[in-house]
Amino acid sequence: MKTVVAVLTVVTAIVGLWYIACVPMNIKGVLDAAERAGEQVEPATARERREASALGLVVQNSFAIDRVWSVDRPRLPAPHQVVVELWQTTVMKKITSKRSLIYHAQVTLSATLLGFAIGTGLGILLAVGIVHSRVMDMSVMPWAIVSQTIPIIALAPMIIVVLYSIGVQGLLPKAIIAAYLSFFPVVVGMVKGLRSPDHMQLDLMKTYFASGNQVFWKLRLPSSMPYLFTSLKIGIAASLVGAIVGELPTGAVAGLGARLLAGSYYGQTVQIWSALFAAAILAALLVALLGLIERVLLGRMGVKA
Repeated sequence: MKTVVAVLTVVTAIVGLWYIACVPMNIKGVLDAAERAGEQVEPATARERREASALGLVVQNSFAIDRVWSVDRPRLPAPHQVVVELWQTTVMKKITSKRSLIYHAQVTLSATLLGFAIGTGLGILLAVGIVHSRVMDMSVMPWAIVSQTIPIIALAPMIIVVLYSIGVQGLLPKAIIAAYLSFFPVVVGMVKGLRSPDHMQLDLMKTYFASGNQVFWKLRLPSSMPYLFTSLKIGIAASLVGAIVGELPTGAVAGLGARLLAGSYYGQTVQIWSALFAAAILAALLVALLGLIERVLLGRMGVKA
């Protein structure tokens, strides 16, 4: 109960600050529109209006208070505008509609899951090699770390251009970008997990004359599961970001990234914010699903999370 109250308090504070921020962000557009429509705006002259503060104008022009939260193309949309847009583009639209966020989300989700599968597979294999090979630990791990210093926004167009030049198009380029962002957390978490058994546990396995494979399957791998799932939760969110970024340089017509592009082209800030919230909700659902799988799997294995 305390957790729920704490969360609701934080959310309420954020929403309240959001509404307050809409006033200085949108007031100029409201007053300019009112002036073009011939309404009386105080102060009377343009010079006085520029010199007055945004909050002062709201006090002198009380009609603007309601309008700053209902502008058609606001600089900062109000929370209820984003909620209405989310409702209209999910519940009120058919899933097959090009204006449905569910349609765009499933396009992005397909690239996210494929990239996550590729990144997770490569990450686990690389982690196993690093743990069992000193050479790989000294040579591969530094390169894996250095690879994450390259900004994805700069790397994504390069990957797209190279893959397009050899005829690879569609889902795979976006999945590769998603895999690039997801594999590193998996590598780091899996390496930490495989190395988590202490010397006493390893010595005990030796007293049982356990082989290297038996030590891996019966000790190292079960011990790594909590670390792995923690990394997977980070990796799935990173994959979603990679899939969205991968849609931007391709000029995609479908996907959350395409929705963001369309909103920026036509100045539809409400559409942009609704797409951002849709991405956040999708990421939260994916992380929650992994958390559920983690509890079930670790419970059946008898491993403490």
